[in-house]
Amino acid sequence: MTFNSIFKTNVVPIICPVIYTVSLEYMPEFLSAVLVGIIVKYRSIHCKSSRPNGMSKDPQTASYIPPALEFKSGTFFVPILILFSNDLAVIEQHLQEKIRLAPEFFRNSPLIVDVRELNKQGHDLNIIHLTDKLRMMGLFPTGIRGGSEQQNEQANTLFIPIDTMRSNDSAVTFGETQKQATNTSFSQPKAAAAEAAVAVSATVPPITTLITQPIRSGQRVYAAGDLVILSQVSAGAEIMAEENIHVYNTLRGRALAGVQGNKAARIFCFDLQAELISIAGDYKTSEDLNKIRNKKPVQIYLQDHALIIKEIA
Repeated sequence: MTFNSIFKTNVVPIICPVIYTVSLEYMPEFLSAVLVGIIVKYRSIHCKSSRPNGMSKDPQTASYIPPALEFKSGTFFVPILILFSNDLAVIEQHLQEKIRLAPEFFRNSPLIVDVRELNKQGHDLNIIHLTDKLRMMGLFPTGIRGGSEQQNEQANTLFIPIDTMRSNDSAVTFGETQKQATNTSFSQPKAAAAEAAVAVSATVPPITTLITQPIRSGQRVYAAGDLVILSQVSAGAEIMAEENIHVYNTLRGRALAGVQGNKAARIFCFDLQAELISIAGDYKTSEDLNKIRNKKPVQIYLQDHALIIKEIA
């Protein structure tokens, strides 16, 4: 065995005590310790230099390992099923009619069940039975809104989240807030002024979102204010805005304006060929739009819960 081969193997831990013991017979103890230290040091340097691809145990130079997961905030919209009847047969019949009008829209669709109006009328509804019925039709409840204590317990047994969002009926409009501030101006002038200032700031319109590129199939676009698109919207795409939607080209796919309940929102486009249009939750599907596809600029607005499509002169 050569001198170099000794250091390339793992026999150094074995031979070091032997060398140390033999060297005690011929040299002082401190020289024997120096000899063993030199052997160990040489082997550590040799092993470090012989690692493949320059691998190092230094954590700062180690390769990056991506994390297994991460959280991101986002906005996800689902249809809201508002019930006015607790008759499951009637609910199924009306749902089947809606699904036939837009099968792709409702296919495997999540939805939130809103039972506030039902409970206002004093009509009881078993959430478990309703959920079974909805799932048989290919719909998947992902939340319940306005349920009673018993209905919420039934939803919990099915692991359906309870939507605790504040009702739109309890929201205070700008006019109501301003009136309240006026009525309390004599007793609490500072509080009234602060409340009025908050109301005024709430009326400032959001920034308009401008998109110049085509919206391709599968893409989803959301705007907190007005949404302006200078190119076409392809079939299978979805565009949403809290205010108005302007498409200065062909509008295919789905367009939803006033998604937060703004009934004054409108949709404008040069050529209406959409799969679905919606304003504040009221919608029309492609079956309803086939009659007015004339490749002329139109505007869509809401009037008495009906979508009005009117040509722009």
